[in-house]
Amino acid sequence: MKAGAAAFKGVLILLLGLSIVTNVAIKISSGASPSSTLMLIFGAIALGANLLCLSLLSGFRKQDVNMASTFECSRNDVISNVGVLAAAGAVFATSSPWPDILVGSAMAVIVLRSAVRVLADAIPQLRTKRA
Repeated sequence: MKAGAAAFKGVLILLLGLSIVTNVAIKISSGASPSSTLMLIFGAIALGANLLCLSLLSGFRKQDVNMASTFECSRNDVISNVGVLAAAGAVFATSSPWPDILVGSAMAVIVLRSAVRVLADAIPQLRTKRA
């Protein structure tokens, strides 16, 4: 059932990536700048929490497909947090929504890439278990 759980997780990651793409599209159409202060505060808190999780998971990432996908999600969270902090600084400096939009677009690519990777690992395992 581990491969089934990983496949489910892959689908959830895919849905997250698609929701980020939708969010970016909404930001492009609205043109409103986000609050750089809130981005900095919550980005820093999230980065600290995600770095702790990533360090706890690092020793288990090769254990099985579920742990590999969990590590990948945590790594993506750390990358996203760093992107949010960079975007917050750029939004503050430029008073433009575009740094946030660009970072959101990069996050979408990273998350969608992870979804493909997790599903690519899980689906063959599901097929061999059914055969």
